[in-house]
Amino acid sequence: QVQLVESGGGLVQAGDSLGLTCTTSGSTSAMGWFRQSPGSEREFVAAISWRGGGTLYADSVKGRANIARDTTRTIYLRLTSLKPSDTGVYYCAAQTDGVMTSRDDGFDSWGQGTQVTVSS
Repeated sequence: QVQLVESGGGLVQAGDSLGLTCTTSGSTSAMGWFRQSPGSEREFVAAISWRGGGTLYADSVKGRANIARDTTRTIYLRLTSLKPSDTGVYYCAAQTDGVMTSRDDGFDSWGQGTQVTVSS
């Protein structure tokens, strides 16, 4: 497992954009973001593979989200045209091994979470 440090989040207006950042303490095969709103199960948002840079997006954010990585073990998630339904706690997650997946049971390290609130 690795340690994950998240930053970003906050209160924004509908239609605004937001960036989230997550840095890992060690090597991973893929990293991603999940979110959870009150009363709902945690859901996949996006993921990126370190080796090939391949990406996965949930249908709910496709076209509005961009996930990227750099050379310093950091990933970035940018969400645009935010909606109140994007509100939730966003968790960074990492796979230390294996093929990139959108399943939360495929990730073995999790961040503390950062709150994103989109007001209408």
